[in-house]
Amino acid sequence: MFTTRPELLGTFGMVGSTHWLASSTGMAVLEDGGNAYDAAVAAGFVLHVVEPHLNGVGGEMPLIGHEGATGRTFVVSGQGVSPAAATAGAFTDLGLDVVPGTGLLAATVPGSFGAWMHILAAYGTKSLREVLRYAIGYAAHGHPVLPGAAAAIKAVAPVFTEHWGTSAEVYLPGGAAPRAGALVTNAVLAATLERIVTEAEAASRNREVQIEAARRAFYSGFVAEAIDAFAATKQWDGSGEPHAGLLTGADLDSWVATEEDPLLLDVAGATVAKTGPWGQGPVMLQQLAMLDALDIGSAELGSAEMVHTVTEVAKLAFADREAYYGDPDHVRVPIQDLLSPAYAAQRATLVGPEASTDFRPGSPGGTTPHLGQAVLAAMAADAGHDAGVRLPGQGEPTLDGGTASAGPVAGADIEGAERAGRGDTCHLDVVDRWGNAVSATPSGGWLQSSPVVPGLGFALGTRAQMFWLEQGLPASIAPRRRPRTTLSPGMVLREHGPMAFGTPGGDQQDQWTIPFLIAHLFGGHNLQASIDAPSWHTTHLPSSFYPRQAEMAGLHVESRLGEQVLAELRRRGHRVTDAGPWSLGFISAAGRRADGLLHAGANPRRMQGYAVGR
Repeated sequence: MFTTRPELLGTFGMVGSTHWLASSTGMAVLEDGGNAYDAAVAAGFVLHVVEPHLNGVGGEMPLIGHEGATGRTFVVSGQGVSPAAATAGAFTDLGLDVVPGTGLLAATVPGSFGAWMHILAAYGTKSLREVLRYAIGYAAHGHPVLPGAAAAIKAVAPVFTEHWGTSAEVYLPGGAAPRAGALVTNAVLAATLERIVTEAEAASRNREVQIEAARRAFYSGFVAEAIDAFAATKQWDGSGEPHAGLLTGADLDSWVATEEDPLLLDVAGATVAKTGPWGQGPVMLQQLAMLDALDIGSAELGSAEMVHTVTEVAKLAFADREAYYGDPDHVRVPIQDLLSPAYAAQRATLVGPEASTDFRPGSPGGTTPHLGQAVLAAMAADAGHDAGVRLPGQGEPTLDGGTASAGPVAGADIEGAERAGRGDTCHLDVVDRWGNAVSATPSGGWLQSSPVVPGLGFALGTRAQMFWLEQGLPASIAPRRRPRTTLSPGMVLREHGPMAFGTPGGDQQDQWTIPFLIAHLFGGHNLQASIDAPSWHTTHLPSSFYPRQAEMAGLHVESRLGEQVLAELRRRGHRVTDAGPWSLGFISAAGRRADGLLHAGANPRRMQGYAVGR
């Protein structure tokens, strides 16, 4: 089978990510004697620097790790919580009926930094300087700006110039957006990271003490102080008005990254591990359970029957997401019932030969589903093919073939905004020769979503936009809660070893990876062939990002499926959008094969992701 790149094979180590510089960085750390955790931290911080339109130091990052020595698989929640002052009234008193998709009001506690520090201290071997020197170097001395980043900066340049002067200082050198491929720097961010390392080294010569000192510098020291002061100022946001944020230094000081057990599902001779219902990871497990009940392995890969079945199953799983998912530390989520074989079999019977136009959450364990008024309104409104077009930064960045598409702002180009889906972020996978593996999905803190914090060189995240202001829902806004995010790293566990995988893509993350897993687990194709296979996703669900729209019976497909398949899908009632031949899914994966060889693959779409290894 022809693939765009070879599946990499080796015995030493493998790294795959959404940017070649991050993958190269991770491999450099492995070559220097580091393990998968050291490599992931170094690569993750490089992603923060070189993909600032897709993630940042002020964002969030869930991670799944696997220990080769013990066989233990674990989740690290790098999803920061809402501020203590984040009540529904705090927003409605401002005349708002939704959390704005941009600006300071949508900020939660930055979780990425704390999660990386947790991983490095608990499982890594390298010092803080050894892993951060790559990101500091790229920020200080420059990296070629991606086409998507250049387009995103150009699209929001009017906002930077008129409202967010601190962002203009960093991203508009000489007063103009950089051209794609130009060498760009972020000296302020480099200085911030260097100061953190310097303060950590001054605290002790002990590696673990240094890492904890770095964590304190961020959450209780100079970084938290700068965030506290800036969040109290009024800044323009997606509502069209300036508002101060709710986040405080006390919110940062009280938060730490935590570990928890993954959710697991046995399918196709393997065990798939995902995060809990504070993310959307369980929708993958629900889909796989239903697809297994429907014997999806017998369907022809890429056939109309397969695409239809996978799409209808996704609609059912995402309806359950809206009805039941939330932070399990604060709301009851019937997760065991949602993942039970009996429930999957029951739900699978709802898949018929035609595209459903209903939004049908189930009743796991006899629970009555509760959908918010905004969800019902989104499904009833049928925003059609305009769904997902938004102001730059409102929601996850929208990409079109590697170029950011923006909404109705002066100088912005919205042509083709839908073709690439309604979300994006970053992803990385690492496996080392000792059997350790990491799957991480850094996101948030996008340059186009919030102004740069003065003196720090990075923006805060806007993940609170995923909360509903309506109360009584699993994802209702309240103090100190994790928003129900879309971020969804994954891990496949087999007797011979783990395989880390994932993709950017907002609501599409746990859709684009389904055809990948079907091709790999059920079809027996190698990682690169499974990544290259044509993909699709449904938009028959409320977007997790402002303006929270839906597209009734929407189905976006890669044209490589073939015109006959697209015609049959239309005949079945799907509202088909041809997204082009190579546009959906930005998957990378790395793991160990049954013969003991390490293997990896990375997405050719967007022409920036890469896997490296030997």
